[in-house]
Amino acid sequence: MLFHTPEFLILFIITFIIYYLPGAQNFQLLLLIISSFVFYAWHIPLLVILLIGSILLNALVSFRIAHSRAQKAWAAAGITANLLILAFFKYSSLLARTFLPADHIAGFLLSIPLPVGISFYTFQGISLLADVLRSRYEKRPDYQVQIALDFTGHLRQTALFIAFFPQLVAGPIVKAYDFLPQIKGKFLKDIDWNFAVKALVTGYFLKTVIADNLKDYTVWISWPFFNSLSTLTLLSALFGYSMQIFADFAGYSLIAIGLAALFGYTLRINFNFPYLAKSCSEFWSRWHISLSSWLKEYLYISLGGNRKGSLRTYFNLFIVMFLGGLWHGAAWSYAIWGTWHGLALAIERFIGKLMSAKVKNFLEKPAVLFLRILLVFFFVTISWLLFKLPEFKHVLFFISAFFSNINTAHKTSLVFAVLLYSLPVIFYYILHALQSEYNQFKAVFSYAAPFVYGVMLFLIIINSGEPGAFIYFQF
Repeated sequence: MLFHTPEFLILFIITFIIYYLPGAQNFQLLLLIISSFVFYAWHIPLLVILLIGSILLNALVSFRIAHSRAQKAWAAAGITANLLILAFFKYSSLLARTFLPADHIAGFLLSIPLPVGISFYTFQGISLLADVLRSRYEKRPDYQVQIALDFTGHLRQTALFIAFFPQLVAGPIVKAYDFLPQIKGKFLKDIDWNFAVKALVTGYFLKTVIADNLKDYTVWISWPFFNSLSTLTLLSALFGYSMQIFADFAGYSLIAIGLAALFGYTLRINFNFPYLAKSCSEFWSRWHISLSSWLKEYLYISLGGNRKGSLRTYFNLFIVMFLGGLWHGAAWSYAIWGTWHGLALAIERFIGKLMSAKVKNFLEKPAVLFLRILLVFFFVTISWLLFKLPEFKHVLFFISAFFSNINTAHKTSLVFAVLLYSLPVIFYYILHALQSEYNQFKAVFSYAAPFVYGVMLFLIIINSGEPGAFIYFQF
C-alpha cells in the first residue's frame, strides 16, 4: 500500500479515529499491529506470513536472550536465522543468475518473490536481538532494553516494533533501544501537530510533486533509451535522477516520521541535507542515517571499527560499504556501488591522515568548501547510475553514450523539465544553508513559513505526478 493512495488515506483515518477514542489506550498497541498487517498485506497477502514469521522468530529469540543463561548462543542462532531468511528471499536469484546453469533449480530460485521491506524489518529484528543481548552486558543507560516479563506481552511489543506501518517497508530503520521504551498509552492532546504537519507536507511535496514528476524524465536513463540522447541531455537526466532519488526517499522518510508522530511515536531523522556534504564520510552521516548508523553500530564496531590499526580500519570501511551495497539489492551493480563508496571512504581517511594543519585550514575556506560540496555531489551523482541501471553492462553503455554523443541534438524539453522540478530541491537546500549560517534568516523564514507550506500543499493538490512506487520499496 502506498502512502499517496486513497486506500491508505482510508486506513489511516479509520485507525487514527479508533486509536484516540476515549479509553482506547488499552487496545492501541493491538490496533496498530492489525493496521500494519493490513497495510503490508494489501497487494500480496501471502507475504504477511513471512512478516509474522520474522516477528515470532525475533520475539522468541530475544525473550530467550533476556531470560536464559545461553544468551550468546541464542543471539548467534537468531541473527544467523535472520540473515539466512534474508539471503534466501533476496539473493537466491542473484546466485542463480551468476553461478547456476539454466535448469529447474535455477528456475525455482529465480521465481522466488522479493518481499517488500524485508531488508528493513530483518535489520530491525537483528537490532532487537543485539540490543537485548548488550543490555545484559553493557551498563550504558541509553542502550538498555527492558522487555515484558511475560512472552505474550513481549510478542505484542515485538510485533509493533517490527511491523509499525509508517516505517515498515522503507524505513527509517528503527533500533530497539529507541522504540521499545516508547510503547505505552498515547493521548490526542500530546500530539505535536506543528511538527507532524510540517513533516507530512514537506514529505508529500518531495514525493508527489518532485519525485513523481521527475521520474517521467529520468526514465530516459533506462536502456536502450539513453543511446539516442546527447551528452548534455544525459548529464541533465542524471542530475534529475540525483534530485529524484533524494526527493523520493527523503520524502518517504518525512512522511513516515510525520505519521509516527500522529500516533505518538518519535522516529529519528533519516536525511540531513546530504547534498551539502563536504566529504564522503559526511555524506554518509547525512544520507539514510538510520542505515549508516545501523551499519556502524552493529557491523563496523563489531568488526573492530578503528581500534585495530589503520589497515584494519580501511578494510572495515570497505567491507561495511560493500555489504551495505549488497543490502540495497540483489545485483552486482549494488555491490559495486558499495565498493565505490567504501574505497572513497578509505582513501579519504588515508589522505586526511597525511594532510598538514595548513592544508586542512585551507580546505575550510568558503570558496574551497563550496568546491568540495560540488565534488562530493558529482561523485555521489555518478554513483546513482548503479541504482538506475542495476545491470552493470548498461552502466558501461551509458558512459560510452555520454562520451560519444557530444554532437547529438539535445532533448530541450527534458533538460527544461529536469531543471524546473529540481529547483524546489535546490531552494530547499539553499534555505537550510542560509538558516544554518545566518540567524536573521531563521526569523525571516518563521514569518514566511505558513506561506511556503501553503504553496507546497497547493502544488501537492494541483501538480502531483502520476503516483509511482517509492524507489526504496525494491530494497
